Amino acid sequence: MRWPLWRVAVAERSMEPALRPGDWLVVRRTMGPGRPLRVRAGQIVVARHPGRPDLLIVKRAARREPGGWWLASDNPAAGAVDSRAFGVVPPSLIEGRVLWRYRSGHRGRT
Repeated sequence: MRWPLWRVAVAERSMEPALRPGDWLVVRRTMGPGRPLRVRAGQIVVARHPGRPDLLIVKRAARREPGGWWLASDNPAAGAVDSRAFGVVPPSLIEGRVLWRYRSGHRGRT
């Protein structure tokens, strides 16, 4: 059984200003194959890149399309890769939806 909550770090600038590198996300994940997660337009999701399934991406579910979701970056000027590059993402590649974001308060020792 998979845990329903998952912690994911933001590494790129593609979702600025909503999400910044260093932010942490708490994600409600799918409970397994064949059990797609409910997603609504406007929600931020974690998905597997269609061309590189080992790569996770954080994008906004812009709209439902035949065959899946159109995933968009909030900051396309950051060189973001989203559905403009790889097309519609099948629901099976949506790993979860973001519930909330937090920033780590840890500052390491000097």
